[in-house]
Amino acid sequence: MGVGADRADPGIDPGLVTPWIEGLGIGASAPLRYTRLGDGKSNLTYLVEDRADARWVLRRPPLGKLLPSAHDVAREYRILSRLAATNVPISRPLALREPDAALDVPLMLMEHVAGVVIDSEAALATVGLDRRHAIGLALARALPLIHEVDLKEVGLEDLAGDKPYAARQLKRWRRQFEDSKTRELPLVESLAARLERSMPEQREVTLVHGDYHLLNVITAPGTGGVNGILDWELSTLGDPLADLGCLLAYWPQADDPIVPTPPALPAQAGFPSRAELVRAYVAASGRDASSVPFWEALGCWKIAIISEGVLRRRLDEPANGDPAMAATATKAIFTGVRMFCCP
Repeated sequence: MGVGADRADPGIDPGLVTPWIEGLGIGASAPLRYTRLGDGKSNLTYLVEDRADARWVLRRPPLGKLLPSAHDVAREYRILSRLAATNVPISRPLALREPDAALDVPLMLMEHVAGVVIDSEAALATVGLDRRHAIGLALARALPLIHEVDLKEVGLEDLAGDKPYAARQLKRWRRQFEDSKTRELPLVESLAARLERSMPEQREVTLVHGDYHLLNVITAPGTGGVNGILDWELSTLGDPLADLGCLLAYWPQADDPIVPTPPALPAQAGFPSRAELVRAYVAASGRDASSVPFWEALGCWKIAIISEGVLRRRLDEPANGDPAMAATATKAIFTGVRMFCCP
């Protein structure tokens, strides 16, 4: 739905946002149109179009009360600014508006990257079986571009502390769950304890995306290659195989013991298997993938906690989306986590 002077979307006030964008010197000519992209599970994203049909992308935090350090648009802007000169395919950031008396949240304006985001059944229907397979392999092959970033050269060596990444993740996401849970779910802690006992030795530290999956990638319409990697708010320093584990956690297969109805997009015809993704990543990176099962299990556990946070935000602020969708997703994901980690 587009946003105009009537403020159809409570996340955007054109009277405040449009003058800021016009003043950036990027050639934007009012009136500007704002169209919500995606269903707003995390930071809210809008397509911005001017009267000449020039396009940009705007990001802001979700509506309502936020957890400390969550949905940090300013941090995401810093990371993307550092990556602009690398080989990592991103949407280049153009400007950051800090919170002020008129608008109490930060805004980030970015370049618009052409391509297709496979985030719905309708989008999937435009993609043939061969291109689905190419898209999956392209996601795995693009990951090493993130992990090869020279942290000192781009100024990101201080992005996170020096404690082992697995331990940091378990501590952070336990806290996130306690701060956002809507009900008691003992499985969360029992899985955390099991993961804690199984942590692999950390052998290298690289930039990690932290939320790498099909919905966060812009694909090339013709080849299925990766035109842009989106949603860097969870990016940090850690074990590169965590990103591969995250991709696998978000990549169900049709032959899994439990498959949601309708099947999640990667479980539909044409997409490569999780094993194929691992082989493609190993071939592109040369890394040993022996610890991937741990990172996949950790990824499933985190998805469950993220989904609970989505449900909390949607219950607190209905404009963030439909609570029933989040409740359904949370139930399905917890069932999936049990199958992965508690056979």
